[in-house]
Amino acid sequence: MGNQPIKKWRSGNVTGAIWLNERAVNGEKRGFKTATIRRSWKKEGDVWRDETINLRRQDLPKLITILNKIQEELFLTEEEDEENE
Repeated sequence: MGNQPIKKWRSGNVTGAIWLNERAVNGEKRGFKTATIRRSWKKEGDVWRDETINLRRQDLPKLITILNKIQEELFLTEEEDEENE
């Protein structure tokens, strides 16, 4: 197992990656995959910062559902706000 992702995607300042991890189960090494989502930004003084969320496979459908709901709410609310101005 290395410290490099097995697959990586990037869109602007957001990066997603899949990692291969190992753990011992009943004395046997077993591999399992996890995902990370990382967002980077530049703070004052040209200092780069980032935050990373580590996810298990079973977290992904929940995260996708929540992000879709948030996106829906933000875009629909924005359109309604523009119509009322």
